[in-house]
Formats: sequence, structure tokens, C-alpha cells
Amino acid sequence: MGEVELSCRAFVKMYLHSCLFPRCSINGLLLSSSSAGGAVCVTDCVPLLHSHLSLAPITQLALTQVDVWCSQTQQRIVGYYQANACVSDSSPTSCAMKIADKISEQFDNAVLLMLDGSKMSPDCRVPPIVMYERKDSRWTLKDKHTIMLRQWEETREIASQMLESGDHTLLVDFDSHLNDITKDWTNQKLNNKIAELASPANGSM
Repeated sequence: MGEVELSCRAFVKMYLHSCLFPRCSINGLLLSSSSAGGAVCVTDCVPLLHSHLSLAPITQLALTQVDVWCSQTQQRIVGYYQANACVSDSSPTSCAMKIADKISEQFDNAVLLMLDGSKMSPDCRVPPIVMYERKDSRWTLKDKHTIMLRQWEETREIASQMLESGDHTLLVDFDSHLNDITKDWTNQKLNNKIAELASPANGSM
């Protein structure tokens, strides 16, 4: 498997999802709107759950709905992310691997991304992520040199700025949507906010 590029939008939303539920394990889906061969470009993510991560019916419902939405918006599910409730533990759980396995059945180059809670500070010098790829029917650590997050300084600044201003409360995960179906799990309002901050910073999402 080749390179993986993570967009500003995708990272900021994962970061804010984790910050919104700091005492919980959280998870979500990684999306791509790029059909380019070779590198996997993660352009967005859909925050899923902040409770009962291993509850299969809710996960299946979410996967189905996101898949339908992706087909309508020219996107595809290319991976899975998770942050564990225990900040010192960034290893994939059996639940994480099961969902990632399901995604890899539909997308050969699927990735499993774990957020490293021990490095989730605003002044972190490198992206607080640990990425895995599927090799020989197993999830193995991916070479750090094949993971790109362009303009990390600007992305980190945007994430920090949104957290300080309370914009993380705009984030809606699928869990919250199920509690109040008027809430938008596609997070268009939050996407627009990130775009506003990102355009002068790096000219690219």
C-alpha cells in the first residue's frame, strides 16, 4: 500500500470529536473524494459514536447511512478512526479491527487510524496519530514516512483555535444524531467553519 494523505478538515474534525467527549472512546469513518490511483487522500471524516462502540446494530446502521450519503456525494469510505478512553492506550481494539476489516472488504487500501491521546496537546509537534494498514490478513503499523498531513502547523493552529472558541460544540456525531434527528451528522456547518479558517492559512482543505 502507498501513501496516505490526511486533509486539514479530516484531522480537525477527528481532533474536535475527541475533545468534545474527553472521557469517552470515540470513533468514525474516513472518507475520500479523490479517485486518484496510488495515494489514499482522506478528505473528510464522519464522527460516529462516543458510547457503546462495540454495539453492532448501531455501527451497521451508521455504515449503511454513510455509504448511501457517500454514493450521493461522490465520496467513498476509505478507513476508520478511533480514540480510546484511556489516553495512554492508542492500540486498536478488537472492535476497531472488526469495523476496519469490514471497510477493507469494500476498499483494498483501507486504513485504521488511532488517535494518540497522550500527544493530543495544542502544541504537539507531530500529528498525534498512529496508522495501520492491512497486510496478509493482519493490521500492521504503517511506515510514518508514507503518512502525510500537509501544512501541519496551520492545521494544528486551526484545531487549537476552534477548540478555544468553543466551535467543537458544533460537531455532531451519529450518536448525537440518533438522540436528536434534527442534528446534521454530515457537519456542514462545521465544515464551512474549517474552510473559512483554512483558506487564508493554506489555500487548501
